[in-house]
Amino acid sequence: MEIIKQRFAEHITFAQQVAESRILEQVAESAEIIRRALQNGKKVLFCGNGGSAADSQHLAAEFVGRFQKERNGLPAIALTVDTSILTAVANDYGYDTVFARQVQALGSAGDVLVGLSTSGNSKNVLAAIDVAKTKGIQCIGMTAQGGGKMAEVCDICMAVPCPVTARAQEIHILIGHILCELVDGE
Repeated sequence: MEIIKQRFAEHITFAQQVAESRILEQVAESAEIIRRALQNGKKVLFCGNGGSAADSQHLAAEFVGRFQKERNGLPAIALTVDTSILTAVANDYGYDTVFARQVQALGSAGDVLVGLSTSGNSKNVLAAIDVAKTKGIQCIGMTAQGGGKMAEVCDICMAVPCPVTARAQEIHILIGHILCELVDGE
């Protein structure tokens, strides 16, 4: 029971720190960037590794399916789901290029790339951001404490002030759900 109580207490502590930080403004700015892109007929691309890959898929599903209210599907793609693309690109070009190659092929000016990496230093996410920048795609990052290299290259980098990967990922999903709600509007 003690571990359970400690983990809930940690989550509450980190959530409170985020609630008192600049991240709230960044969430609002990110939602506006995404909303504007979607209104202009553009799409949202998501990428990340491991748990962040699952979070990318989760958030893309909220846009394409629905979040809390009925609406038309919104164009969003998780770059983590096509195993044929991932394995072919990794085999032919290296794993560091698996997302960049997809951004090059699928992304267009005005789209939004959301990269998730708790370290902020995932080479394949950073490579995707590099390609996105050359194509006029705005980049939003979700990282953990410090933000890593993503803090320097993203248009907005929401660096959750937490050194524990699991707690940061929990906050990433909370932020992602808030983004969905804000994009959906009233």
